Parts: sequence; structure tokens; C-alpha cells
Amino acid sequence: MGSVFTHEMWYAPAGQSRTLHVYLPNGYDDGDERYPVMYFFDGHNLFFDECATYGKSWGLKDFLDRWEKPLIIVGAECSHEGEARLDEYCPYKGNHFGHRMDGIGEQTFRWLIDEVKPWADANLRTWAHREATGIGGSSMGGLMSLYGAIVHNDVFSKAACVSTGLRFWGRDLGRDLRDASLDPDTRIYLSWGTQESGRTRAGADPITDSPESKAEQTFQRRLQRAGVDTYLYCQPGGRHCEADWERQNGRFLDYLWLDRRWA
Repeated sequence: MGSVFTHEMWYAPAGQSRTLHVYLPNGYDDGDERYPVMYFFDGHNLFFDECATYGKSWGLKDFLDRWEKPLIIVGAECSHEGEARLDEYCPYKGNHFGHRMDGIGEQTFRWLIDEVKPWADANLRTWAHREATGIGGSSMGGLMSLYGAIVHNDVFSKAACVSTGLRFWGRDLGRDLRDASLDPDTRIYLSWGTQESGRTRAGADPITDSPESKAEQTFQRRLQRAGVDTYLYCQPGGRHCEADWERQNGRFLDYLWLDRRWA
């Protein structure tokens, strides 16, 4: 079985320490093999229910212990003070969801790229190159993952962008996409659930004809025009919660790392 440990890392934008939740695959201690790495936001929600904000995790350790491809996961914990997470995980300034966001998401990425990744590459047996480096998250973490795959495409070749809410962020992300030069060896997984699709007119299909589905489809087309490989998934009955994000573990990991698309 794989193992999980924590490591404290100084996060200068807030002048505080942040906990990294690190998963090492089965057999890590028995050899000298190197492994690809996937960085996640909201690391406390990934592995164990007792650590998760709402008492339910993604169950990612249990899944990876059974999955065929060994990976290292580095999950960065966010602030739990007030609305600070929204600022840390938003790359854009402005009023969003009734909150004036300072938008220090780019600073968070500089911390991730300049401090967290070098620590992981120096202390863990990683493959440090772009093709072996992915990023993932849900909600604001999904926004950050998509932003990172676009703006920091030289670092991340794969992104799991779960419940990103593209109907809220498509315009901002679109500007970044317009200015980006993306490597054709980029894979981006985009998903949302029917229960978080926005108000849909009577008789319309929430999977194909809701505000969120239209925003996701529009952005997918823009990514494809930029040469990126994409996987778009609407989860029937899917809600904005860890229990439903857990159900997507195999789907996004198979796509990003094994080039498998579920039916």
C-alpha cells in the first residue's frame, strides 16, 4: 500500500506555513524508481475523511493503492481563515460571489513552482520534467488548475479541472488563453455535475443545454483550437462536493496518464 505524510512549507504571500499532504506509491521504499507527480489544491481533502473540511475526502489514497500506474501526489493545503482560500485560489482581482477578491492566485503559483516543486524534486524520487508533471483540483482549485495549465504550460502538461464553474471564469481565462502558447502535448480534463449546472430552461437537457455546459463546451472548443487535447464530462446528478468528485478519480486519472477515455 502507498503511504501519506505531511510536510510544512512556508507560504510567503500570507506569512504563514502551509501543510503539504504527500502520497508515495506502493513500493516507493523498496527501490530507486522515479515517479511522475501530480500537484493538487486543497490537499487536506484528498486522502482521509478525518482530515477533510466537511468530513469526506476524495478517497484518493485508496484509489491510487489499487490503480495500475504509480504516482506521487503533492497536495497543498489552503488557508482555513475566513475567505482567505478564495483569494489564494483566485488568479483574478474583482468582486466574485459577493466577496472582494485580492486575487493572489498567481502568487500561489509562484510558490508552487518556485518552492514546492523544487522541494519535491530534491527530496522525493520524481521525474521533474513537464511531461511527468500534472496539476488538479476542484471548485476554486479547478479554476487554479486550468489557469496553471494555460499560463504555466511550460511546467504542467496535464490538468484535472473539476467543477471549475467556467460560466463565471470563462472570460478571464479566455484572455489568458488568447495570449498563451500551449504545447500540443497538453491534456485538460474539464468536468461539472448536473446539480451545479445553473438554471436550465424547462425541458432542456442539463448535460448539454445548461449555462455551465454551454460555457464548458465553448471553452473546450477554444482549447482545441489552441491544439490542446481535452476530455469534457458532465456527471449525471453530480453535486459540488467531495463525494461526487471521488467518483471521477478513475476517469480523470485514466485520461491524463493512460490516455483512456471512459465510455
